[in-house]
Amino acid sequence: MADGSGIVGSRNDRFEMFDLSLIQTLGIVVVSATLAVLVARLVMIPNIVAYLLAGLLLGPVFSVLPPGNGENGEAAAPQIIGPSDDEHDEPGDAAREGIKGGDDKQADALQMIAKLGIVLLLFLVGLELNLAKIRDVGGVAVAAGLGQVVFTALVGFIITYAIGFSIIESAVIATALTFSSTVVVVKTLDQKGDLNSLYGRIAVGIFLVQDLVVIAVLTVLAGLETADEWDVAIVGWGILKAFLGMALIGGLALLAALWLLPKPFRWVARSPRVLMIWSLTWCLLVVVLADRLGLSIEIGAFLAGLALAQLDCTDDLRRRVHPLMSFFIAVFFVTLGAELEFGTAAAYWWQAVVLSLFVLIGNFVIFMFIIARFRYSERTAFCASVTVTQISEFSFIFAAAAISAGLLDPALMSLVAVVGLITIVGSVYSILYNERLYDWLSPRGWLQVFGGKTDPQLEKSELESGPSYSDHIIVVGMNPLGRMLAERLHQVSETVLAIDTDPGKLTGLPCRTMIGNVDYPEVLKEAGLERAKLAVTALQIEDANLLFAFRCRQVGVPVAVHVFDPSVLDNLQRQQPRFLIDSKSAADDQLRRALNQAGVLEL
Repeated sequence: MADGSGIVGSRNDRFEMFDLSLIQTLGIVVVSATLAVLVARLVMIPNIVAYLLAGLLLGPVFSVLPPGNGENGEAAAPQIIGPSDDEHDEPGDAAREGIKGGDDKQADALQMIAKLGIVLLLFLVGLELNLAKIRDVGGVAVAAGLGQVVFTALVGFIITYAIGFSIIESAVIATALTFSSTVVVVKTLDQKGDLNSLYGRIAVGIFLVQDLVVIAVLTVLAGLETADEWDVAIVGWGILKAFLGMALIGGLALLAALWLLPKPFRWVARSPRVLMIWSLTWCLLVVVLADRLGLSIEIGAFLAGLALAQLDCTDDLRRRVHPLMSFFIAVFFVTLGAELEFGTAAAYWWQAVVLSLFVLIGNFVIFMFIIARFRYSERTAFCASVTVTQISEFSFIFAAAAISAGLLDPALMSLVAVVGLITIVGSVYSILYNERLYDWLSPRGWLQVFGGKTDPQLEKSELESGPSYSDHIIVVGMNPLGRMLAERLHQVSETVLAIDTDPGKLTGLPCRTMIGNVDYPEVLKEAGLERAKLAVTALQIEDANLLFAFRCRQVGVPVAVHVFDPSVLDNLQRQQPRFLIDSKSAADDQLRRALNQAGVLEL
């Protein structure tokens, strides 16, 4: 229908112009990841491996998602097919061109999803790197992290050059192989329940060191990208500007973590939903700043997460964003598998196998040797070493940046991807079955060459060194009733864990404390609910009390629930709590007794 302006069907045209490729591609990725996880649980395959397999099926096998085939891994420019020399094209021509360019649009959408996923994923990776939790393993983390980087870079360069690559290609590929994946290890250790174990903390400390190294390397590449020509002065100035920008962002993030962020985040921690919004806002601000300074936006996302990781509310924040991390892990690994090109990868299959074996075996050997020198037990050194035998998500970012800077042939991205697939799959199984592997290898004496300690008492103390709770009393809600209960139970020598979403309400308590919302299963898992001898909720939130009582009944822990309103009594009794705290009735009884003693009222 035409109007006075001569615009025909403008609303429909605008609707048709809206490209649904991004939404459609994201839907395919998410649905495939969900189905992959369901199948993985049936056949006992780790989730990350299932995501990679789903991506391979979507991309190289069935071509549901087209792989990026342009420079830097981006989709090639759309090809215009059909006559185009007529002055006035028929309406059907545009439609046909849109159909022809559909695959390219879908490839662009896949690249956009992967880019967004890796940015938010690196923000969440930064959140995992709390310096306070790895302070006791700082020495071994620095030595192992830097030692492995130097070893893998040098030996990797020699191997890569020996199998036929040029000097520059060998240097780039060897550097890409040096970094281990924080995402893979944190996700797998969390799935196994070993994230807070000693070897888990050693691994996280190593990742922090490696991630700082890769930030410096990416900064150098960012400087190379800004240089228009290969002149020493121009390249040097570009690198210097990049490092100045990185130093500015890092300094601002550090100062913000020390002086700016603690108070507002402690205040906003009382509102769970707002806490996540503020965190993502902070992430986007640092990402925009990094982009304005000509740096990789991944650097900004990682530093933003690293700054928030040092706050006292970081544990609660990490638990709240855990579902978001799981989502973007799925998106990242599905798109990684989908972007692999079998044709290009097949040309480098034996080189990929050689480099994968080098990462799996070489990293294990160097880590095992260094960690054992710090007098950790053989078991701890072994478990920590097999944990970091894969290449990192930063490896793909580094390779893409090297391609963008003209240092690497785009076809070699498939080589890095294949090495990533092999090492990630291998390390996931090694982490999940590290104890069985150790029990099989140790009696045969194959690990004695590294000189690790085999004292059973030492191993026992190391296994128990992580924070844990057992035979304790959990008190939820630090209102006056909750604080009184926590303090009095502590006075009678009970092990008490006080939980609240507000850090201020936990201040000054003599017992152990935890910032968190008991609506989240991760909080109850970390609090050791299944090992508690009693749980108490003093909350005045009916839904929270009902859910907490239900979960206590599930694990067989007796629970005492605050009955703040007689109208909720029936609902609470359905959850079969062991005790009901009727504070209003108790207060009325105390008031009557006080008035009676004063002679004001006769009972």
